[in-house]
Amino acid sequence: MEVRSLLKKQLPYKFLHYVETAKLPTPWGTFAMHGFVEPESGKEHLALSYGQWRKDEPVLMRIHSECLTGDALFSMRCDCGFQLQKALQNIVKNGSGVLLYLRQEGRGIGLLNKIRAYQLQDQGADTVEANEQLGFAADLRKYHFCESMLSFLGINEVKLMTNNPRKVKALKKIGINIVERVKLQEGHNRHNHFYLSTKADKLGHMFEVPSSSSFAIHEIKKGHGL
Repeated sequence: MEVRSLLKKQLPYKFLHYVETAKLPTPWGTFAMHGFVEPESGKEHLALSYGQWRKDEPVLMRIHSECLTGDALFSMRCDCGFQLQKALQNIVKNGSGVLLYLRQEGRGIGLLNKIRAYQLQDQGADTVEANEQLGFAADLRKYHFCESMLSFLGINEVKLMTNNPRKVKALKKIGINIVERVKLQEGHNRHNHFYLSTKADKLGHMFEVPSSSSFAIHEIKKGHGL
């Protein structure tokens, strides 16, 4: 307890306070779930670690922002839930790794504002336009406090599973060496095609979006739309 109290006053641990660790069994393997809290906002974040890694090797890692609709309610409007599951599978297959689960719903605007943004998208706005019409920036997420989580886990070199250039830039800014960017493109479907196209075109996400005509071909092969 004395050590924890001391760490709370020092960088980088003052950004987040470590709370506790417990086991988290999943369909793919059992992770260690480390809980943290932001002292200023009260937001709670998780680090899920699996296996052991050497100090001299880069750690396979994913930074995943909370998406209740995709992660828990199986929404096909985005690719978040698909990416979350694939990242956990990749970590287990690799034998070790870490997933940081950050409570930054709706790219930082919160769940209810996300629903409002969805309603605007239903009327024709894209994901960036919807946020802006509500008075928000396209992406309000912050990553500086990840330094606390990675310091706690003893990680300073990673293989980062992401398509988002902002995450790459944010980790480099806090001194994390990214030795490799691992593509993580999952869950493309007719419901999120426009959403993914907008992320690539307006937010610079690094992936190729298949043409919408591929869905028509897929439906014909399944015997639909004949």
